[in-house]
Amino acid sequence: MTLNAICTSNEFLWICMLIIDFLMALALYALFRKTGLYILIALNIVVCNIQVMKIIPLLGFTTTLGNVLYGSIYFATDMLGELYGKKEARRGVLFGFVGLVYTAIMFQLMLHFSTINDPFAVKTSAALDTLFRFEFQIVIASIIAYAVSQIHDVWAFDFLKRKTHGKHLWLRNNVSTLLSQAIDNTLFNVIAFYNWKALFFEGTGGWLLPFHDVVSIYIATYIMKIIIAVSDTPFLYIGRSIAKRFGEYTPIE
Repeated sequence: MTLNAICTSNEFLWICMLIIDFLMALALYALFRKTGLYILIALNIVVCNIQVMKIIPLLGFTTTLGNVLYGSIYFATDMLGELYGKKEARRGVLFGFVGLVYTAIMFQLMLHFSTINDPFAVKTSAALDTLFRFEFQIVIASIIAYAVSQIHDVWAFDFLKRKTHGKHLWLRNNVSTLLSQAIDNTLFNVIAFYNWKALFFEGTGGWLLPFHDVVSIYIATYIMKIIIAVSDTPFLYIGRSIAKRFGEYTPIE
């Protein structure tokens, strides 16, 4: 394989995106402290919900592109929890929740505007319609999965921090994130891909996709999230070191 082929492969680009995203999180923190982490959460929740529309082959799996930016939201809330406590981490979750709901509403309103009778305008309007016409069930699944999993992540991180007396950052970071990502994955797949309308109104239910496809999506997505969760641990230690320089971190005795 040539160097050009390696540098343009999905795997190489995905790793670059992962590193750039975590470096951006550290840069925003260094520049703006906890406000920078709030900014990251708000930006990533918007961008990842656009990127998620692109389905890619990666490491032999089929997955969505938005996993990197979505996964780093857990990194940001863990940073907030580690440096400022559970209250500030919950505030970060709220920032993301408001951003998610707000953009979903704005995107849907945008689609109902009529456009001028111009070939370029008609073409771009059709592209936007294709990109942002979310299924209501998908939107609800995203919102519920985000809210429940993030609230759990904040709680689990704080619980483990207190149980370990502030030691073993790697443990609470990975355990809280991996459990929360499992909750997120489960809620999203069940709410998004099950035929709830048929269940409630016809009593039949059933999956909207073949069940093996749902399982495949679940496994592939969770594997990607595991990689992201493990990868963010060194950056979390770097973030804590930066906080110590600024006097923003007080360890639990």
